[in-house]
Amino acid sequence: MTQTPAPVLFVDDEAPLRHAAGQALMLANLDTILCDSASAALAHVTPDFAGVLVTDIRMPGMDGLALMTEVLTIDAELPVILVTGHGDVDLAVASMKGGAYDFLEKPYAPARLVEAVGRALEKRRLTLENRRLRAGGIAAQDPVTDRLLGRSEAIVRLRAQVRAVADTDADVLIEGETGTGKEVTARALHAASARADRPFIAVNCAALPAEMIESELFGHEAGAFAGATRARYGRFEHARGGTLFLDEIDSLPLALQGKLLHVVEHRSVTRLGSNDPILLDLRIVAASKRDLSAAARDGGFRPDLLYRLNVVTLRLPPLSERREDIPELFLSLLALAAARAGRPVPNVPGAVLSALAARDWPGNVRELRNAAERLALGLDSALWTGDAEPGGTLADKMSAHEKALLAASLAAHGGNLKATYEALGLSRKALYEKMQRHALSRENFRED
Repeated sequence: MTQTPAPVLFVDDEAPLRHAAGQALMLANLDTILCDSASAALAHVTPDFAGVLVTDIRMPGMDGLALMTEVLTIDAELPVILVTGHGDVDLAVASMKGGAYDFLEKPYAPARLVEAVGRALEKRRLTLENRRLRAGGIAAQDPVTDRLLGRSEAIVRLRAQVRAVADTDADVLIEGETGTGKEVTARALHAASARADRPFIAVNCAALPAEMIESELFGHEAGAFAGATRARYGRFEHARGGTLFLDEIDSLPLALQGKLLHVVEHRSVTRLGSNDPILLDLRIVAASKRDLSAAARDGGFRPDLLYRLNVVTLRLPPLSERREDIPELFLSLLALAAARAGRPVPNVPGAVLSALAARDWPGNVRELRNAAERLALGLDSALWTGDAEPGGTLADKMSAHEKALLAASLAAHGGNLKATYEALGLSRKALYEKMQRHALSRENFRED
């Protein structure tokens, strides 16, 4: 379903300026509502208004500051961008303390208007999404989208691959760095399949004691070994009709890999102490943080087992390749963490979300989840508050705000400097100087 574009309310009593701004916004594919007065704009504002407000300060009757006050009374988190003449810059800066999101000084470049509005719309989208998460009101979409969140090209492609293979019985190999969500992906695959109402059995092969791996996987009969006082199902049998997820499969000893190959090929298992094979109807999903093709070449993994398992291979992107997904992921993880702790979901300012998208997460989604857990529990609150509301002088605050905006734009454009300085309305030299001043490196934002 295509979402209705969020509207931009643009208010200016001067028709030429109003229509010029409207044209710039519409050329940028932004849905725009042009108003010649504050009262006309107010008629469009409701608590669930999905757009943003851009208003001139100097207008007859209700001026822009009064309009901002009325709008923030309706919704204190609705982004308001003030348009000001040169003589009103100090007033506009002071108004930011009173709730304004940003201000533009006349004359401004159309690209500057579009960039400011784009950031404000993204903040509004995240604010409304955060509210829905806190209210627990997100409608279920589908088992894949619900589990694999994000809008990046990499995650959209992964969801398409999961959906394509879900209704087949093909075995799947999932590869990805630590913390990228291999088990979550396996569960999404299971939930979207015809086996969804059957068992999903997860086994961490690296966590099984060496002397018990075979018994755990294949089961045993009574008397099969010392201490086996009664027959026991193995994990394969527990997963009959459903999905067996073998995480860190590369940690299995080579001898056991040979027995696993037999199960994969013949879809039957023989318990320890028995000669009778038990037929299996299940899908096997294996996962590894290592490159199994390289491991097979090096002799650490059986090539024939690899060929049986990688009928379909899903490669999970690290967060460094999907930075634009970090704000949405963090808000979702924060809502879940708060629900588990029985606490309200903390509000996360836009500056914090921008900073999260800009930093490195070597532990990927798992590390991001830990950060959300700490915030939900009220830990590291000084750190988060400090990131969102830098102390010191106005110059310090403006500098921190500028750094957050630069980092967010670099993340959104994958470190592409040309796209970044064009989106920000800067010259190449100005962007380089600002990046150097704020110690920002394009290498931390590159997608390749």
